[in-house]
Amino acid sequence: MEEQDYIQFEAYLVGDLSDEDLITFNKRLELDPKFNKAFEIYKDMSAHLEHEIGNEQETSDFKANLDVISNKHFNTIDDMDNTNRTSEKSKFYKYAIAASVVVLLGFFLFNQFGGPKYDEYNNFDPISLTVRSSNDADFSKAEESFNAKNYNEAIKSFNNILENDFTNLEIQLYKSMALVETSQFEEAEILLRKITNGNSAYQNKAKWILALNYLKQDKDSECIKVLKTIPQDAEDYKMAQELLQKLD
Repeated sequence: MEEQDYIQFEAYLVGDLSDEDLITFNKRLELDPKFNKAFEIYKDMSAHLEHEIGNEQETSDFKANLDVISNKHFNTIDDMDNTNRTSEKSKFYKYAIAASVVVLLGFFLFNQFGGPKYDEYNNFDPISLTVRSSNDADFSKAEESFNAKNYNEAIKSFNNILENDFTNLEIQLYKSMALVETSQFEEAEILLRKITNGNSAYQNKAKWILALNYLKQDKDSECIKVLKTIPQDAEDYKMAQELLQKLD
């Protein structure tokens, strides 16, 4: 869509099209499917934006702020020429600003609220390591730090454990979860790929964490590929299917 189209959308929504322009606008809605679709999207974004701003007073204040911005940027034009032509030009710029705000904030709101987010799915269960290793301070510290969501400290303890037992897949899995939480994506993927390519009891859990690793990076296509490999008997299958439906 051209910028002029969005300006027309805004003028239509505030009821400021002339009778002739209104007839032309409605006719184009009927004959131009792309224009019609773009208008519906713009209208939805505008309505959603008003909802996010809040109540009627706040919405009114927001629109008033657009007028202030418009007047501030284009008062030079008004001072130079007070004819109707200048008035129309100022009105044009006001709608241009309003349309730009709606489009930009509409996309922002879509990105913020429109798709599934990592924080909706990283509800990791507490881990328990001290029952099996009650005499090992590193296991106790790792468990305490991880469950307290102090992931950087947990990683240090996991590293100490793996120095003495580098084949411990359970610790590798928990470390990978902590790495994802701290946005250390590449190292997390290396560990998770190793576990998912094996045949251990942690294979399917590692697939789920790997999918979340991609989700946190907004790599939807990679996330989808991994989700589709999680079998029906996996613990996280239901959540994987829910996430898959939102992404696919």
